[in-house]
Amino acid sequence: QVQLVEAGGGLVQPGGSLRLSCAASGRTFSSYDMGWFRQAPGKEREFVAGISWGGSRTVYANSVKGRFTISRDNAKNTVYLQMNSLKPEDTAVYYCASKDRNSGSYYNQDFFGSWGQGTQVTVSS
Repeated sequence: QVQLVEAGGGLVQPGGSLRLSCAASGRTFSSYDMGWFRQAPGKEREFVAGISWGGSRTVYANSVKGRFTISRDNAKNTVYLQMNSLKPEDTAVYYCASKDRNSGSYYNQDFFGSWGQGTQVTVSS
């Protein structure tokens, strides 16, 4: 298993930007595909973005496509989520998660074995 710790959440105005980071420790970071998920109050946790172990493939939820960018730096054992043009409906707790390389769909949370504790993102004026 890999241990994951998110950072970078906070309060931002609509139209603003935030960059989340997720630091991994434990087993070899490059063994894992990574994903970002979010859970808004009263809603189920949903997929946001995913990136393959080497960074060559990225996938996004339709709701964030064109506004969010996922990236990773395997030398730093860190995955990032750059969030631009934020909207109030982006308000949620954001989680990073890992799944074994090339195993299953990014959209299915059941394939992700390790999760961070989450970081709150609030978009409000």
